[in-house]
Amino acid sequence: MSSSAQEITEVSVDDTSIASARPDASRKNSLENHLLHRPHRTELVDRNILPASLAAPGLIANQKELERNMLEDRLNDKLSHRPSPEDLVKGGVLHEDPRVTEGGNVEAVEEEHAKREGGSSSTITFKKSSESLVL
Repeated sequence: MSSSAQEITEVSVDDTSIASARPDASRKNSLENHLLHRPHRTELVDRNILPASLAAPGLIANQKELERNMLEDRLNDKLSHRPSPEDLVKGGVLHEDPRVTEGGNVEAVEEEHAKREGGSSSTITFKKSSESLVL
């Protein structure tokens, strides 16, 4: 058994390059050529490929979240100062809906709105009539 273990042939490793045997100059310098002709950072920012921020890449996500939260706060602040519909009616900006009376016929307005939006607040049932049945 020891003789068979010694008879194991050595595996040769192919050390030849996978690149072509005669690399030409254009192939050899392709990286340099591409780096010389790459677009400038400002062009990449204009094309929305790179972010406009000069912050570290790890901080960009936090920066975007902060900008979004600031925008949300500004919007909520403006909405809190928005005049009520009653004030707009008094100022003549909005007109009163004639369907809404002093008693507050709100259900009719809501149902009309639901019809316009493609649905209704009440369910519609369909019944087959005897005339539509074919024997």
